Amino acid sequence: MAKFRYQLLCLAWLGWASVAFCQSHSAGQPKYLIIHADDAGMSHSVNRATIDAMERGLVSSASIIVPAAWFPEFADYARRHPEKDYGIHLALTSEWDFYRWGPVAAREKVPSLVDEQGFLWDNVALVAEMVKAEEAAVELRAQIDRARRFGVPLSHLDTHMGALFSRPDLLDVYVKVGLEYDLPVLFIGEIAPAVAEEYPALASRGAAMIERLKARRMPLLDRIGQFYDGDTHEERHQRYIDFLRGLPPGVSELIIHCGYDNEELRAITNSSARRDGDRRIFMDLATAALIKEQGIEVITWKQFRAMQR
Repeated sequence: MAKFRYQLLCLAWLGWASVAFCQSHSAGQPKYLIIHADDAGMSHSVNRATIDAMERGLVSSASIIVPAAWFPEFADYARRHPEKDYGIHLALTSEWDFYRWGPVAAREKVPSLVDEQGFLWDNVALVAEMVKAEEAAVELRAQIDRARRFGVPLSHLDTHMGALFSRPDLLDVYVKVGLEYDLPVLFIGEIAPAVAEEYPALASRGAAMIERLKARRMPLLDRIGQFYDGDTHEERHQRYIDFLRGLPPGVSELIIHCGYDNEELRAITNSSARRDGDRRIFMDLATAALIKEQGIEVITWKQFRAMQR
């Protein structure tokens, strides 16, 4: 059931991407794209695939689930490769049936974040219903601090499963923590009406958060793309091709999930084949050629922030 709720949430993110994707921009402006791999630290398979796609493919940035069991392996890589681009995939959920994680902070400090077994809630609806904002702030800081203790050089923050967009006060915490640590957060610079309807927290607090981020000269994306639909690898491949061919000027982020379709990853998630497909597509020389043909410049979050300055 948790997997089903996760897929529904990702379809909602796709709605955001589709609306933002249609925003108009002036012709002749450059096209910048952050190719961003989520869920690093989740498993050995995901770590291997993310690293391979960063070193031998097109992935320019990755974000790390700090409470996950394989975080230390990816953190070790990040410490030894500070030239690459890493964010924290701030997690208030642990969505898989048998592979679960709890908070980084002591459970007695964040009791509203955990279920009866001591794990983070398995879906965003329960986060919105149960989590106290002040305890969420404690946990987010704990995740960032742990990454820094492990030597991870950080460039940005984002939100696992969009949980920090589920309530206005959690949205406030998300932006506040980013500003506190002087780290950009994943955010779009203009909230379209359809997006505001889909995400009430953005409708009520999005404009104020954008102004706070602008005041600190934090970078704001023009659009986000993320695709979970497509029954076959060929259908998903075509979605990515269409996205790249239709990319307007401005700064976009394309969120993908890398993995190797092996026994470990299949035991965790039913998305193993899709993650393997994402890895293959963004390690394919044909995809690199298409990006060059379309005049797209692939950048990192570090470069994006430097552009704002």
